[in-house]
Amino acid sequence: MNNHQTYLSINPHIRFGKPCIHGTRISVYDVLSWYASGMQTPEIIADFPELNEKQLMACLAYAADRESKVRVAL
Repeated sequence: MNNHQTYLSINPHIRFGKPCIHGTRISVYDVLSWYASGMQTPEIIADFPELNEKQLMACLAYAADRESKVRVAL
């Protein structure tokens, strides 16, 4: 289930319109980068206690949703 709309917003005045977690300047890209670098959910929450697991999972859901819509021109 896509719950990313509940936790994420896009505002052209915040982070140049990148999707961010509501009420923060933390972008989906930031969260994906942390996971890609090997951080785990408890570590991210320890570093950013304003975040919770549902918000982090919303970032993953957003990325998965975008990926499912990518079309390759052949």
